[in-house]
Amino acid sequence: MQFMTSGNDIKAAQETYNGFIKAATWGTGIVVVIVAIVIGLITS
Repeated sequence: MQFMTSGNDIKAAQETYNGFIKAATWGTGIVVVIVAIVIGLITS
């Protein structure tokens, strides 16, 4: 088994991770907005 990875692998992993975090952040924001709209519709 190889535990050490090359710098290119680490850079690619970091880019993938950063992309995932951005997508998760946007997804969370969208869900919060949708939930707020639904709650507003239910309570009105």
